[in-house]
Amino acid sequence: MSRISVRGFAVASATAVTAVGSVVGVASGSTAQTNDAEATAADTTLLADIPAGQQAQVQVASASLTQQADAQAIAADTSAKKDAEEAARKAAAETAIAKKEAAEKAAAQEAKERAEAKAAASRDDVRDSSSFPTQSSYTVAQIQAMARQMVASGQYQCFSNIVDHESSWNYRAVNASSGAYGLFQALPGSKMSSAGADWQTNPATQIKWGLSYMNGRYGSPCQAWSFWQANHWY
Repeated sequence: MSRISVRGFAVASATAVTAVGSVVGVASGSTAQTNDAEATAADTTLLADIPAGQQAQVQVASASLTQQADAQAIAADTSAKKDAEEAARKAAAETAIAKKEAAEKAAAQEAKERAEAKAAASRDDVRDSSSFPTQSSYTVAQIQAMARQMVASGQYQCFSNIVDHESSWNYRAVNASSGAYGLFQALPGSKMSSAGADWQTNPATQIKWGLSYMNGRYGSPCQAWSFWQANHWY
């Protein structure tokens, strides 16, 4: 087997065919030169050196090598296809995640802008206590109208609930036992002077103080109202 290879077998076969042709030519009266016939005869020795059984083995080996090459090529194609599909899935997943994050970020930004716009609108609607003209006396309706213009619309009802329970909108209300005074029954009443010197006679000044107190202590009038409902004081 040491002298056998697929290529050697192919050469031997071709040489054998050539040798047969030469013999036939001579028999039919061909004028081929003697040295060509000798060369051809010499070449036939290569084929003759390979036993018939080994020639069959060469053919089987050649077919086996071809099958192995085909199998390797198919395996390589399958692997490449699998890698490409995996890369495509990974890219699609990354794209989906990026889109989701972008959408969430955009939604958060939009919500923030809406909240800021709403807050700005509320600030624009709220008037300061100093913007109301001073009067000698005020009706409940006038005081409530002031409060509606000074308190954000979403907080007004909670604000109103507290005032209803504390003073029934009487800006001169006095608690006989404790001395608590005004719309919010501040104790002592003089603490409302931080909102204005006219705290005893101007309900707008009292509203300003009460709103500041609720926001500072509880965060908002509605949170103050929640506390009041649980404790009946605030």
